[in-house]
Parts: sequence; C-alpha cells; structure tokens
Amino acid sequence: LEEITPRSVQDTGNILKQGYLEKKSREHSFFGSEWQKRWCVLNRSTFYYYANEKSKQPKGTFSIEHYSARLAPQLRKDSRKRCCFELTCSGKRSYEFTAPSPAEAEEWVDQIQFLLKGESDLSSLTIPCDEEDEEELYNDVDSSESVTAISRNTALNQGEPNVEVEEDDIYEVLPGKQPNPE
Repeated sequence: LEEITPRSVQDTGNILKQGYLEKKSREHSFFGSEWQKRWCVLNRSTFYYYANEKSKQPKGTFSIEHYSARLAPQLRKDSRKRCCFELTCSGKRSYEFTAPSPAEAEEWVDQIQFLLKGESDLSSLTIPCDEEDEEELYNDVDSSESVTAISRNTALNQGEPNVEVEEDDIYEVLPGKQPNPE
C-alpha cells in the first residue's frame, strides 16, 4: 500500500502565484481579528496556505471554483488597507488577505480572476469529443477499394449486352425499359 503524503509546497502542481501574505484568522482575540503571516500558493484550481515556504503540511486549502476575488480596503484601518483583498463565495467561508504592497494585492486578484474566467469560459464551451471519429466512419471506403468494386461489377456483367460502363459511373438498363435519348 502506498502511503499518502501531505502536499508540501513543492508538490502543489503548476504554481501560478506564490508568496507571503497575511491571512486574517477566523478566531477573534481579545484585541480583535489577528493577521497571521502565511506562505500562499495558487495553482489552477486550489489556494494553499502554509506556516512558511518550507512547510510540509498546509495550514489550509480551498478550491477557488465559484469564488470571486476583489480588492478590499475596508478590511484594515491602518496604512496597509490598500494591500487587502478577499475571496468570497456565497454560502462558503470568506478568506481575507493583506499583501506586502498594493501592486502585489492587485496581482493576486488579477491572477485569481483570470483563472476563474478561464474556468467559466471552458465550462460554457461544448466540445464534441468524437467528431473526427464519426467522419471516419462515413468515409471508410478509400478510392482503391471503389475502383476494385467497379472492375469486379464490370467483370460480372460482361456477358450482358445492356450494361454501359462510363468513366466514373455504371448504368444498367433494366429489361423492358429503354434509356432516354438525349
């Protein structure tokens, strides 16, 4: 049996964005909400946060599917309020972060919005899976087989005088019917 190992920072798949952010904790202390420094990693569909960049086990993870990301200066009253952003989803927990700079906060929001837009664009497309295979089913007779079939039919009907063979087509005159003069 394989042992399931927790995903360390290096094993989170295609990392699209990573860096230290301050994450607002859910527990409120006597002095109000606390901000904890976390190493955050974003891949195509999941947001991971770790105690630091060398951690083997994430402190938490969540799928970004159906979330929205936006700058949220209302989260802080101090000089770092322009560095704040949040991830929200109806009916799910909200996640609030403070980046090292306003530009960095914008980059996180842009990257998450880009991923979410890409997911919704992909889900709205319908891609027929077997389009090429279906075409091959209808086009499974190649030209060499058709030539063989024509020459075989010609050989079978050689003794009958009422068979005309033209370049591409075979016309057969049925008994009792005369071909239309042109």
